[in-house]
Amino acid sequence: MKTLSSSLEQVQESFDSVREHLHEFDFALGGNWDYDHGYFDHYLDEEHLVWLRIPFQVITGRIDGDSESTDAIVEMGTPFVLKHVYNEGLSQDAEAETYGAMIDQFQTPLDPDAKIEDKWVKEAAGLLHKVEQAWIQ
Repeated sequence: MKTLSSSLEQVQESFDSVREHLHEFDFALGGNWDYDHGYFDHYLDEEHLVWLRIPFQVITGRIDGDSESTDAIVEMGTPFVLKHVYNEGLSQDAEAETYGAMIDQFQTPLDPDAKIEDKWVKEAAGLLHKVEQAWIQ
């Protein structure tokens, strides 16, 4: 993981405005959000291994990722770049789930915090700069 300094840090704004603004730059609300915090993610490579992630904390209200609007106010955190390296193929430890015919074939990353090449850090910083410039307009 590599943190990036940003003028967005500690900015407080409505969740809806933040989501709309970041959506213009192809950021998506990461699947690991909760009602009081979350991340906006943008993949940098075609394999979806390298990501620019912008965290946020909910200051007031609650978010619901499936809702079109919310009353939440969020504070932006320190953006960072991360890289996940996964095993390829099916997991040898796949197990049948108790309540269904699903098979858990997904593996945990070999290295959830792999070394990030300078190329990706520069690309992330460039994208972040574009986001910052558009934000202040």
